[in-house]
Amino acid sequence: MPTYEKCTSFALHQGINREKPCECQECGKTFCQGSKPVQHEKILDGEKPYKCKECGQNFSNGHQLTVHQRLHIAEKPYKCKECGKGFVRASAFVKHGRIHTGEKPCECKEGGQTFSSSHQFTVHQRIHPSKKPSECGECGKAFYGSSYLIQHQRIHKGEKPYECKECGKAFIVYGKLIRHQNIHTGEKPFVCKECGKAFSTFSYLGQHQRIHTGEKPYECKECGKAFSTSSPLVKHQRIHTGEKPYGCKECGKAFTVYGQLTRHQSIHTGEKPFECKECGKAFRLSTFLNAHQRIHAGVKPYGCKECGKAFSRASYLVHHERLHTGEKPHECKECGKAFSTGSYLVQHQRIHTGEKPYECQECEKAFISRHQLTVHQRVHTGEKPYECKGLWEGL
Repeated sequence: MPTYEKCTSFALHQGINREKPCECQECGKTFCQGSKPVQHEKILDGEKPYKCKECGQNFSNGHQLTVHQRLHIAEKPYKCKECGKGFVRASAFVKHGRIHTGEKPCECKEGGQTFSSSHQFTVHQRIHPSKKPSECGECGKAFYGSSYLIQHQRIHKGEKPYECKECGKAFIVYGKLIRHQNIHTGEKPFVCKECGKAFSTFSYLGQHQRIHTGEKPYECKECGKAFSTSSPLVKHQRIHTGEKPYGCKECGKAFTVYGQLTRHQSIHTGEKPFECKECGKAFRLSTFLNAHQRIHAGVKPYGCKECGKAFSRASYLVHHERLHTGEKPHECKECGKAFSTGSYLVQHQRIHTGEKPYECQECEKAFISRHQLTVHQRVHTGEKPYECKGLWEGL
């Protein structure tokens, strides 16, 4: 059987026999179509000869450029007959059609779960033990594909190539830019048939639907705890491993979740760009503002199934549910004492470190927690907020 050093040579040979797949000797990927090996080689070489005249973005092949140009002229040639929604790409049109048909053609051989898109299937496969050939030279973290490694390396480089033209915010991944742009357009085309709630992406809809089905396909092998999406599982596993990959450049403090680092960094800058229109209170993060606004609206969408108590934030519900389950996943490495929330653990660890970050401005006495400081300050203010009603009335 003839062999070829390059996929380009194989592409020419395909006219003789189209049934034999071409395998790239760089990464092992196989192809059946004559043009795809050539395109693939350009990706490996970093070659992008096709340039968009509108925005200057470069592409490795002409088809990618053609699809991209539809964004500028707002052309959406692929129309859904069910709901009329238009799409720039045929692949996006096919994925969308599965919402109406319920088709899930991608099946996991490990667990038997089915998925409507190859992306969902790829993300799911990460929970199964498998070879991770692509390793980051900076931190040693391994990935299932070179594309994920490239995205990850942008964190170290600080590179954010995808910028929103509306507000200038930049992103590491193109998909995050697309999701972000829905904030400006307000478009939420994916509607839940159970409750009518709408979402900006199909993946958000899929995650939401698990609330109704109760499905939690992502299970921790250490403790058996299950999750509806893969990202909470990854975060949860760091409780067992103690991994804190996100470090603050200002003070060196490390975090298990990138969002925690982002929230922490605003402590150094003091920036609070999100302001409540009702009362003027400002917040470091939009999520804090959203949760705060529910106080004015009286909205408490997160209800406990055990006792019916409702909460304005999902995190409050999670913490509350641990009262019923008795779960205490946050353990002190010094003494072994366990806590239901990470904040309680952090507060407890100050007993071991001697840290007292909350200082009274009246007498300079310091405390482990903000609550202790608040109670202490009543000595100076004379405040007595707890009144006993009825005890002395009969005397």
